[in-house]
Amino acid sequence: MPTLRPSDPTSIADSPPAPRPRGTPADPQKYAVIAAPSAIDGLGAFAAEFIPARRKIGEIRGESIPTTEAYARARAAAREGGRIYMIALSERRTLDATAGTDVLRHANHACEPNTVLKVQQGRVAFYALRDIQPGEELTARYGPTHHGGKLVCRCGSPRCIGRL
Repeated sequence: MPTLRPSDPTSIADSPPAPRPRGTPADPQKYAVIAAPSAIDGLGAFAAEFIPARRKIGEIRGESIPTTEAYARARAAAREGGRIYMIALSERRTLDATAGTDVLRHANHACEPNTVLKVQQGRVAFYALRDIQPGEELTARYGPTHHGGKLVCRCGSPRCIGRL
């Protein structure tokens, strides 16, 4: 078998990507993001490459459930000491990404975030508010949460609101 080098015109790196098997969803991530321990809380989502301002970083996928079911799942997780990853799609629907694998579900709250969450047609996408450097933690402003002001915010911003 021949050895392929990056400068070789027949290199694997120059080959088109293999076709996706029928019925397999496309990768919703547009930029490389990894999960790693966060100074804010638990795991965080971190840029693994430069992300330019105003670019779509990727999406979170999950199960669309009634909001009443989301609150029930949140209460159950709190009793069991588990984590939840949920985002309100509307007053009646919530996306539960708890069982998902999309790394952006680990994006922590910050009072001065570097990303914004956009909910459009039942999809949840993250967009960069400014240039984001490799290794920087991706954060978003959560808005109202099921915590009802009982969870201490640990974002570290001088303009921190204090509680979620």
